[in-house]
Amino acid sequence: MQIELKTDEKTIDFLEAKAYKIRKDLLNFIYRIGMGHLGGELSMVDVAVALYYRYLNYDVKDACNPDRDRFVLSKGHCSETLYTIFSDLGAYTMDYMVEHFETLNTAKFGMHCNRKYCEQIEASTGSLGHGLSLALGMALAARKQKAPWRTIVMTGDGELEEGSNWEAIMAAGHFQLSNLVLIVDKNGLQMTGPTKDVMNIDPLDDKLRAFGWDVVSIDGHNMAEVCAAFDSLPPSEPVEKRRPIAIIANTVKGKGVDFMEGNVKWHGGGIALEQLEQALASLERYRKETW
Repeated sequence: MQIELKTDEKTIDFLEAKAYKIRKDLLNFIYRIGMGHLGGELSMVDVAVALYYRYLNYDVKDACNPDRDRFVLSKGHCSETLYTIFSDLGAYTMDYMVEHFETLNTAKFGMHCNRKYCEQIEASTGSLGHGLSLALGMALAARKQKAPWRTIVMTGDGELEEGSNWEAIMAAGHFQLSNLVLIVDKNGLQMTGPTKDVMNIDPLDDKLRAFGWDVVSIDGHNMAEVCAAFDSLPPSEPVEKRRPIAIIANTVKGKGVDFMEGNVKWHGGGIALEQLEQALASLERYRKETW
């Protein structure tokens, strides 16, 4: 798959500024709720921002619109990134999310994506390895209905060690689901160490192509490359059979916070006030260096 940037510079600047704001809000949110998975949440911000602020046909205030695009976050332990985006888009205030985060009787938001509580969540995920299979079913349903909406699913790279993903990858290639897009947040780390040491999944691009997918590999923190990948997606055609598309987003776990970047210790946990202040200062330096 060849990619071509069609997005103007002003829009890219807007998306980069929004990604900075989401990272800042996310850090404050995790500090207030006391627990999160900041490493993987920070690595996916740029791609998620591009999706929700430009490319998804989706309105957080009309989350059950039958014509919406479907986005499944298979790495569901990183749900706080989505909650932060939903808040910024006006679905909830930050105070409301903190007040109703994993409470006993009034929970609306949880550590893992839960559609039962939060209507903006497309599928309950977090037991890693089944989000892609769910997205496959959604894409097949759209084909049955001849519905033009697109299904996009994001997995982690460590998550691809789960065999159910490869069953879904094989099935999507077999059915030639032209309305399905897989994004792999390939940050190179998982809970217990580097993915290449725990269970090497490379060469991932060659493996996906062998299963019948078109593949593009990008820098998942370069907003121009992210936009180019989405700009180059062909129209979602539910009936037409065509190779599904995989976007390998090469990212850094903990991106934007110097002491979190590439540090497996920040897979999960809370953040103390002093660490929050250091993280926000690091994020500000990162913004100045990259803009």
